Amino acid sequence: MRTLLVTGGAGFIGSHLAEAAVAAGDRVVAVDDLSTGSYRNVAALAGKDAFELVVASVEDATTLETLVREADVVYHLAAAVGVKLIVEDPVHTIETNIRGTEVVLKLANKWRRPAVIASTSEVYGKSERVPYAEEHDMVLGPTTHSRWAYAASKAIDEFLAIAYHRRDGLPVVIARLFNTVGPRQTGRYGMVIPTFVRQAIRSEPITVYGDGTQSRSFTYVGDAVRALLDLPTRPEAFGEVFNVGGGREITIMGLAELVRERTGSSSEIVTVPYDEAYAPGFEDMHRRVPDISKLNRVTGYKPEVDLEEIIDRVAEYYRQHPEFV
Repeated sequence: MRTLLVTGGAGFIGSHLAEAAVAAGDRVVAVDDLSTGSYRNVAALAGKDAFELVVASVEDATTLETLVREADVVYHLAAAVGVKLIVEDPVHTIETNIRGTEVVLKLANKWRRPAVIASTSEVYGKSERVPYAEEHDMVLGPTTHSRWAYAASKAIDEFLAIAYHRRDGLPVVIARLFNTVGPRQTGRYGMVIPTFVRQAIRSEPITVYGDGTQSRSFTYVGDAVRALLDLPTRPEAFGEVFNVGGGREITIMGLAELVRERTGSSSEIVTVPYDEAYAPGFEDMHRRVPDISKLNRVTGYKPEVDLEEIIDRVAEYYRQHPEFV
């Protein structure tokens, strides 16, 4: 039985990773300060001998050192999440992302533990070279626009991880996650599919920010978790960056229409200008689609859950948990 340390383990992706690892026979120690994660995300694991939740900040190096030392693999998922939070509180975003990653990498390097660092498609910024491949240039906006604080902080995380690998041989993998979606994800911080589904179920207007022509590619959380669990088992993955995403591109307006159709909702679809939806300093990217060929070459990864099924599963979760709708 391996022991996996998962920072942000009570969050959306972290809790799904913990569930999958425990189901596969591993032991999981989750670290979460519960600022955006929650006990309910790991309720199904409560009481299991193979799972432990430690309520602590990822910046708490004293607590984290013992846990890293006792782990076989470290997954670093703790981060500021969601466009809304990022734009409205860039200080929290920058400090959380950079300081937390510094602590994790320093301790993983000290104890020679393989580490998977969760990054984001945000690092590609507003590049128009789509689909995005791992070696493509980043194109970020000015520092006066807080929208780019998240992308820049996660890029620093990647630089630091690769620097540890090149200098000290730390076995580290970077996973750039693209719009990961599934049950338990909250729309509280601006995540679009849970927001649309919740609005559709309530028969409220489905609010599309901007004109709706911007497009995205969505990944089912179970597919992303498969990739995260597989990558550190591949020695050739260490020191590398991998896009982890889906394959289908859809406009946000098209997504709103699909959500309405799949949920059988009568909600109207309305557009909301960005300057009404977000604090000053917001910029959006017109397209964001991953090239996942590198991940496929190394692990054989292919997304298994299509967008319709993703929407259906999110809708079913909300119907089963009306207290969260």
